[in-house]
Amino acid sequence: MFEFKPLSPEGVEAALERAEHYRLLNEPREAESICRDILAIEPDNQRATILLILALSEQLGDGGGEYEAEARDHLKKLNSEYERNYYAGIVCERRAKELLAHGTLGSGPMVYHLLRDAMTWFEKAEDCSPPGNDDSVLRWNTCARIILKNRLRPPPGPPGT
Repeated sequence: MFEFKPLSPEGVEAALERAEHYRLLNEPREAESICRDILAIEPDNQRATILLILALSEQLGDGGGEYEAEARDHLKKLNSEYERNYYAGIVCERRAKELLAHGTLGSGPMVYHLLRDAMTWFEKAEDCSPPGNDDSVLRWNTCARIILKNRLRPPPGPPGT
């Protein structure tokens, strides 16, 4: 029905800045669209891939499964092991927060599980993080505090264990 107009290669840097700007304005759909335009002409653009992962994970409340699956798919395109692990943790953490904010009664064990998954990813990121980069430690601590503050517990095991 529509054929999207391509960006000029000279416009990529400004488009990246605009995508970040829209993310900061809490307009992830606009950031997502811009990232898709950038990736259409530069499929290996790492910054656009990261911004797209973040924009998709910011929309988990709008159709969680679809956005989460696509964000996870884009993780494979990241060249850095650290970034693959770190942003996998971000996706898990954001899914957990969305479920915590809008979940149903009894969703606590699932939130706990998602946060523990995020923490595992952050630990993997920490193992290969660049010197002086403690972002994964900060995210791990945030997840731990969410678990403690909300008194989240894992699902009960089978009887007798």
